[in-house]
Amino acid sequence: MLKILDIGHKKFSLDAALTILETEISRHQFVGTARCIKIIHGHGKGKLREAVRCWCREQEGRFRAVIFGEDYDIFHKETSAMRADCKHPYDPDLGQKNRALTYLWLW
Repeated sequence: MLKILDIGHKKFSLDAALTILETEISRHQFVGTARCIKIIHGHGKGKLREAVRCWCREQEGRFRAVIFGEDYDIFHKETSAMRADCKHPYDPDLGQKNRALTYLWLW
């Protein structure tokens, strides 16, 4: 199942957004309520996007895959595998090269 986590449109401070990100990801991993998480961090000046992606790199091994929105298309191997695993046949952002998104595929 795909869950959507929007931390980019709520006017959170950078620290608050990252705290919410960590809390929600941990909750979904512990409870098992999601296999994939679509993080909406928005466009803006790019500070939140960079912070989210830095956080993802620091968590290496915690996720099956991290897929940036600009890579999220049918020709990306991990995208296809994640979508099949999550049984998520439709996503309007597929193939849109949307830098405002990052996808996490959980173990």
